[in-house]
Amino acid sequence: MPTRPPLVLSTASFISSFDRFAVTPMLVLIALSMHVPMASAVTVASGYFLAYGLSQPVWGILSDRFGRIPIMRATLLAAAATGLLSTFAPSLPVLIAARVLAGAFMGAVVPTTLTYVGDTVSQQRRQGALSDLMAAQALGTAMAMAVGGVLAHWLDWRVVFAVPAVCAAVCALLLRNLPEPQRAAVTGGVGAHIGGVLRNRWALLVFGLVFVEGAVLLGTMTFLASALVSEGLDVAVAGLATGAYGVGVLVFSRVVKAINSKLPVSALIAIGGSQMVVGYALVSLDTNLTTTIITALLLGGGWSFMHSSLQAWATEVAPEARGTAVALFACALFLGSAAASAAAGPLADHDQYTTLFTTAGAVAIPLAATATYARNRYKHKKTPQPA
Repeated sequence: MPTRPPLVLSTASFISSFDRFAVTPMLVLIALSMHVPMASAVTVASGYFLAYGLSQPVWGILSDRFGRIPIMRATLLAAAATGLLSTFAPSLPVLIAARVLAGAFMGAVVPTTLTYVGDTVSQQRRQGALSDLMAAQALGTAMAMAVGGVLAHWLDWRVVFAVPAVCAAVCALLLRNLPEPQRAAVTGGVGAHIGGVLRNRWALLVFGLVFVEGAVLLGTMTFLASALVSEGLDVAVAGLATGAYGVGVLVFSRVVKAINSKLPVSALIAIGGSQMVVGYALVSLDTNLTTTIITALLLGGGWSFMHSSLQAWATEVAPEARGTAVALFACALFLGSAAASAAAGPLADHDQYTTLFTTAGAVAIPLAATATYARNRYKHKKTPQPA
């Protein structure tokens, strides 16, 4: 039995992450190039993110019914086509439509690769394999922020859409050689399939935990850069400082892989939660360049320790419908992030970043405690459902 994800799956995760984050530094260039207000250009990103998150359950259900590899190959090819349409979009409405479709198709990659690992890697080694996928995603995020901005500045913003499109097409071709894993037979209709997962109390608990994690970590982390800008720092410097998050994920994901066999999963969750609490405490006490870099690194550690543990839990909590469960898990993560971003907007508008970060750190405490206790209880449960 394999102990790590195939290279082509890690590559697909890298491409998906790059495509998702590359648009952020290009919004100003898009607005100037197409002679539209910045608020209109932002729709290019927000439409992509919304489609990326909401499409996850659809791909999970389809992968349970038709297979992991066929769904991934089809969506990568479709993402390549919509990526090329984005490259040559003649107007903003066409670009927005193309990016929404690209987000919907790229949204299939992460849950399907996670499910493939759940299907093929033993439970004892699954955490390390998921850490490899997480490292690939982190590298894609870091490259998107660095290389994407350089390409957009020195060549043309359209090139940044073309690069992941071509890579997605190549990746889809390479997936032909990857064997389809065995999976549980699907019975009943779509409603019954989803209902079976949603009636699983452990699954609902994991979805709730990752929703809060998405709010605390991803949703709040997006305001680190704007907090620095409000303190008078240059936008480029603020972006580089928060880019330390990708470095943190890369480093700490390797640490998780090295020690996951030596510590219980509940301990890994506790470590990740503690990193999040300490990070937000630092930036709440004093928001400056140094504390922000340290916080970004710690949040990368929180993601590596806690989120990889929740991911592994999601792959095992409903094995009869693993694809659907993992997709709902990913959907809950992105919805939590979106909800926190919307809720925190008024605080950011009034430069109340201390309140924002203090709240995030405070919420991280019960999140870590609940997740740690629940995962430990799940390990020792005697029945498939909690009492």
